[in-house]
Order: sequence, then structure tokens, then C-alpha cells
Amino acid sequence: MEALIISLKATSAGVILGAICQKLKLPLPAPPVFAGLMGILGVIIGGKIAQILF
Repeated sequence: MEALIISLKATSAGVILGAICQKLKLPLPAPPVFAGLMGILGVIIGGKIAQILF
């Protein structure tokens, strides 16, 4: 349950930050879509490998 609350807080913070950037006509503070997805995938795979090895 705690993980869900943290996820909701993080999502809310992202939505608020995105709205502020859009309102101020600033670029979004995020990597391009493909690079961002590959980074997330790398973190997940790295975590799984660490669980297996350690």
C-alpha cells in the first residue's frame, strides 16, 4: 500500500511539473521518449540481475 501512495505522489508531482513547464513555455524536463523508455528498461533489468546475483 505504501508503494502505491509513493507512486501516486510521484505521478502527481510529475503532472504538476509538466503543467508548470507548459504554462511557462519551458521544455519538458524529460529525455526523448525512446531514450527514456530504454533507461527505465535498463534500470528494471539491472535490478532483476542484482536480485539474482546478490
